[in-house]
Amino acid sequence: MADNKKVLITDTILRDAHQSQAATRMRLDEMLPVCDKLDKIGYFSLECWGGATFDSCLRFLNEDPWERLRQLRKAMPNTKLQMLLRGQNILGYKHYADDVVDYFVKKSIDNGINIIRIFDALNDLRNMETAVKAAKKYNGMAEVAMSYTTSPVHTEEYFVQLAKDIESMGADLICIKDMAGLLLPFNAYSLVKKLKANTKLPIVLHTHNTAGTGAMTLLKAIEAGVDVVDTALSPLGGGTSQPATESLVAALKGTGYDTGLDGEKLSEIAEHFRTVADRLTKDGWRDPDKVLSVNAKALQYQVPGGMLSNLIGQLKQANAMDKYYAVLEEVPRVRKDFGYPPLVTPTSQIVGTQAVMNVLGGERYKMVTKESKGLLKGEYGRLPAPVNEDVRRKCIGNEKVITHRPADDIAPEMETYRKEAAKWIQQDEDVLSYALFPQVATKYFEWRQAQQMKGDPTTFNRENGTMPV
Repeated sequence: MADNKKVLITDTILRDAHQSQAATRMRLDEMLPVCDKLDKIGYFSLECWGGATFDSCLRFLNEDPWERLRQLRKAMPNTKLQMLLRGQNILGYKHYADDVVDYFVKKSIDNGINIIRIFDALNDLRNMETAVKAAKKYNGMAEVAMSYTTSPVHTEEYFVQLAKDIESMGADLICIKDMAGLLLPFNAYSLVKKLKANTKLPIVLHTHNTAGTGAMTLLKAIEAGVDVVDTALSPLGGGTSQPATESLVAALKGTGYDTGLDGEKLSEIAEHFRTVADRLTKDGWRDPDKVLSVNAKALQYQVPGGMLSNLIGQLKQANAMDKYYAVLEEVPRVRKDFGYPPLVTPTSQIVGTQAVMNVLGGERYKMVTKESKGLLKGEYGRLPAPVNEDVRRKCIGNEKVITHRPADDIAPEMETYRKEAAKWIQQDEDVLSYALFPQVATKYFEWRQAQQMKGDPTTFNRENGTMPV
């Protein structure tokens, strides 16, 4: 048993909780009413930005993600605000030039972010180094995440070595990012013990309760000495989201691991989010039966919740739901052929889509997506294990495989984006919205302009940079 110590909590209610359970559809006006109370709880941090929130704000909610961040910063001056960043992919789905990554990190910190959790789908540290350097340069905290998965190459030794390399690159914290809920309780105990013995950095654990093991995993990690754990307030906690905050706080109360958080105040805030969860359910963004049921298949097929939804969507579209289990069985085979990438955005979509095509095509790799070819060519970075060379040949023929850092091939892009977006820019940050999602951002800018012409006071005001609430 490790020496008891107070456990710190990062609450994901404003980001991953609704991303995991309700397609990232929580609005800013549903967050602000309880920000004052959230700010007084004493969390280690609140995860409130990044991930899919940026895309969702622009695409579905007609919100400026930068304005959301500024409003949250203003409403919670005493709590560290945290975001999730996909390394060289930023928040998009392709690699960006270093100057774009640097400017995005700068603007995130300028607008209120304190901690940037940086990850790469392949755990290729070369794809994270620019973001880590920028976070440090602009006085943010770099929390570098290891995408957790299991495979013949993803051993405890692999993760311990990765953690040592992360420490060497200048990270402030190391996060075990268990996106599919695959880290089992006793494995978590063992891994955290070894990480604590081999690095000096604080260790953070992020898991999901998809397979019903999340809370047990947190508890064993706490016993092993983990420093910070991610939880979500109960209205959007559990299931495909993180284990519930109030439950963990209650379980640790009066022990040597007591979080010191006030259960009654948490319950008060949870009441507010219960009405938000009800709205998300009523509007069809949250299906409690699906997002709260225990899905132990996740352990067998290693398919994260979001990926499972995508597979079901693709099969329904093709009128082939009878092939569901065949596709689930094909996923681990494709993953092995592709060198065992962890299944997280964008590799989860790449492997999943290829598995669907292999099953529906009647012949494996008869049809191959552009993204599958890119992964096999090294365009996404270094794969964890050797790929199946027969499959690679069938997919890309004799094309050259990249072995250097993919972003080395990308010339600076900021000036190009500034020129392309010139007619829309009302604030410096708009160029970044455009760089990440050109079509989606342009539609949002057109909508914003139309609202401003109507004199709508709720739209971002370029004269004084405010948006009345």
